[in-house]
Amino acid sequence: MPHITLGDLKIDVTYKDIKNVHLSVYPPSGKVRISAPLRLDLDTIRIYAISKLSWIRKQQNILDEQAREPDRDYVSRESHYYLGKRYLLKILEVVAAPRITLKHSAIEMQIRPGTSTKKRRTILDEWYRQRMKEIIPTIIHTWEQTLNVQVRAFGIKKMKTKWGSCNRKEGRIWLNLELAKKPRSSIEYVVIHEMVHLLERKHGEKFTFYMDNFLPMWKSLKEELNRSPLSHQEWDY
Repeated sequence: MPHITLGDLKIDVTYKDIKNVHLSVYPPSGKVRISAPLRLDLDTIRIYAISKLSWIRKQQNILDEQAREPDRDYVSRESHYYLGKRYLLKILEVVAAPRITLKHSAIEMQIRPGTSTKKRRTILDEWYRQRMKEIIPTIIHTWEQTLNVQVRAFGIKKMKTKWGSCNRKEGRIWLNLELAKKPRSSIEYVVIHEMVHLLERKHGEKFTFYMDNFLPMWKSLKEELNRSPLSHQEWDY
């Protein structure tokens, strides 16, 4: 991947069949990437990056100060989140199939003795995935009528740089598994955001118009989501 260097700042450059330059600063390390039209040379992109240098530094400082969730060991009394609420993990070792039960203030994980940390993580991730699959269809159904669009399919997966994505051609939206840990309002915001992309591909004036019209508080929801603690590995939106 081509890149440009401004002092100690390395900026990756990706060429795409687009009309305008897009600049992104990604958590958790503040990595910078520019998506540029095919017609632009690196010298022109360098001039653009220099003009945005103060903005880049500001975004990196924000990320440096943002709270991070600690890495998880998946042991009893450890904090985990579901739909924005904090729960304590309770491990039950039994000779039976893995199972997770949501209690009033605890996530109860039934596992076989000797289950590895990696396997515990997989079990909890799959539980999160199933919960998301129960939540998302209702949101989609409600907003399909409001937006007058059709989502042909949706999927849940781990995503390193986005909360969601949209394939307009296939009518499919993808949602980040980490959203299961966020409040319902954050989940709904991301779903609507991706559904609006079925109307408008780019994040331009038309997209903003749709969001302002259909979800007037979307900017505050976006800020709330991006201010929430990042997981041990995360991303941006």
